Amino acid sequence: MLIQIKRDKNHYDYVRESQLDKLIALNLIEKFKRASGWVTLGVDPVRDTSKTRDESKNR
Repeated sequence: MLIQIKRDKNHYDYVRESQLDKLIALNLIEKFKRASGWVTLGVDPVRDTSKTRDESKNR
């Protein structure tokens, strides 16, 4: 599934769902689009991606 992202002022792109967590963690995007609308990083709630990675290592 592709997710629309906003990298900076006027640069929009689509990325795979699997790439989104990495882009968020590296602070490489400003916003991404959910079914309910745009999510602004640092303003809107976003799941903690570090927990997801740590838990998957223990499996």
